[in-house]
Amino acid sequence: MGQPNLVPLPAAFLSLAERARETLQNNPEHWAQFSNWPETRKDAFDRVVTCSEFALDFLKRDPEVVLALAASGALERTLLHHELRDQLRQCLSSCEDEAELARNLRQFRNQHQLRIIWRDITRQADLDETCTDLTDLADACIDLTYQWLYERLTQQWGVPMGSRSLRPQSMVILGMGKLGANELNLSSDIDLIFAFPESGETDHPKRPLDNQEFFIRLGQRLIKALDSITVDGFVFRVDMRLRPYGSSGALVQSFNAMEQYYQSQGRDWERYAMIKARVVGGEARAGRALLELLRPFVYRRYLDFSAIDSLRSMKLLIQQEVRRRGMSDNIKLGSGGIREVEFIAQAFQLIHG
Repeated sequence: MGQPNLVPLPAAFLSLAERARETLQNNPEHWAQFSNWPETRKDAFDRVVTCSEFALDFLKRDPEVVLALAASGALERTLLHHELRDQLRQCLSSCEDEAELARNLRQFRNQHQLRIIWRDITRQADLDETCTDLTDLADACIDLTYQWLYERLTQQWGVPMGSRSLRPQSMVILGMGKLGANELNLSSDIDLIFAFPESGETDHPKRPLDNQEFFIRLGQRLIKALDSITVDGFVFRVDMRLRPYGSSGALVQSFNAMEQYYQSQGRDWERYAMIKARVVGGEARAGRALLELLRPFVYRRYLDFSAIDSLRSMKLLIQQEVRRRGMSDNIKLGSGGIREVEFIAQAFQLIHG
């Protein structure tokens, strides 16, 4: 998508753009690079720093990164599907410890968040590209961070082995909600569920560790790497409450435990949530097997009238909560809002499969 024609910024905004330019003027080298930009990019700069507080703060903190992004041409073109993952893999390859991992992840995320915001505000990217870019960014950060941590933990505790198959075990990471549906936006957190195929223990010769304990430790470190706030900010806020038993349940469960939970205790809202489940990290083949295992819970083989009644009750509870909180005109939660459109679409998916 090329550079579109945009209406001029309101006069009241021009002073904000001018102050942002002064940040670059304070450094002769930075200003020289900016001065050589084409006018269309300078106009885009004014628009982005005026409309995005994140972009303005980023410019003040790391003007070199903004200039480097512009010089690379990344602000004016669509990234190929594999490029972002390849860049992050290279970025993490030199990390010596988890502190460096956290720093590199956040700097990478901030850089691409700016690129996505720039292209969105200047209308060089449509909504589909923006959501796809953000989802790809989350997928890459989750999966490559998991791989980095898995390698370090197996060096410390050994490789987790299945008690039945006697094969190495990997964690499966399911993305739920907006992440699972490839609908991530700039303010979204990420809903995740962790699982692993088989019970067993690691092959450490002296200190074998139960597989579940191994993956719980791995999951905790993964959440910390993505969610904790440092001087560089955070990568993504992580929400684990959609897992079996919610916050009181184990952080990671085996496939067998997952199947038993959903078949015996799974609630209708969990069927509703599981529609959007997607493998976003870990072992992809095992992840597909897990989703197939849970499919009978999500999509009934027959028309389930009790499920329809449950959907009606769920919708009524949502409406009552919206009225109680005085949010009838809320564009997300109110009548005819985003949540209601989403609910109707997913209700039809549950009924018709």
